[in-house]
Amino acid sequence: MLDTLTLQGKVAIVTGSGRENGIGAGIALALARNGASVVVNYVSDSSKHRAENVCTMLREAGGKAIAIQASVDTTEGAKYLVDKTLEGFGTDHIDILGGLLGQTLPSELTGVVNNAATAFFCPITDEPNVEQLTKVFQLNVLGAFYMIHYVIAHMPPGGRIINISSTNAKRGNVAVSAYAASKAALDSLTWTWAGELGRSKGITVNSVAPGPVRTEFYPKGQEDELMKAEVDITRAADRPGTPEDIGDAVLLLVQEKSRWITG
Repeated sequence: MLDTLTLQGKVAIVTGSGRENGIGAGIALALARNGASVVVNYVSDSSKHRAENVCTMLREAGGKAIAIQASVDTTEGAKYLVDKTLEGFGTDHIDILGGLLGQTLPSELTGVVNNAATAFFCPITDEPNVEQLTKVFQLNVLGAFYMIHYVIAHMPPGGRIINISSTNAKRGNVAVSAYAASKAALDSLTWTWAGELGRSKGITVNSVAPGPVRTEFYPKGQEDELMKAEVDITRAADRPGTPEDIGDAVLLLVQEKSRWITG
């Protein structure tokens, strides 16, 4: 059954949506089942088959979908994703940008969609891992900069930008300081861009901040332990969230009736 809105004719990019059980896929599915044409973005060659699986899910839900490989942590990657979206759907407009680029970092690094995001566990008592600290901010903050810059040239008035933040941006959580700081930066940018793009272009910019959601984001074997502490302080329900929960939250913000909600 369709939700009580239609996104027919709308074109959406959801960054980091190439994993079947991820938040990005949940967002993409919510948009597709309401008629949007959705780009499923993935990064690595090894993820291609999973991104295609997500596309199949979206088509079965009634939407149009294509998978595009690109990493938005560079200007070249972000521009490529936008250009290929326009080409792939044969359109001159992009109406919705949402995302979470999610990556799980290798376990040997002791750590772990704009849904382009990456994180790793970095206790301040450990020796700083400059490469990974840089990667977190490059993707979570600069990636959002790059994507929005290239998208807004093709986004008409009434367009929607949804950045995927995190509850960690608002509260301390042990050993994820870099991730939390990057998401706090993204929240700050959301507020600024809302004023800038609302007045000049009629585009709304909002962020959704998931709490604990059962995905591959958590280190394997530690999911229940890590999520329990977060679930205990969650107001919504006595359970972790699901990708569908986040997708529905995004859906509320992209509908036309949310035109006065921004920042």
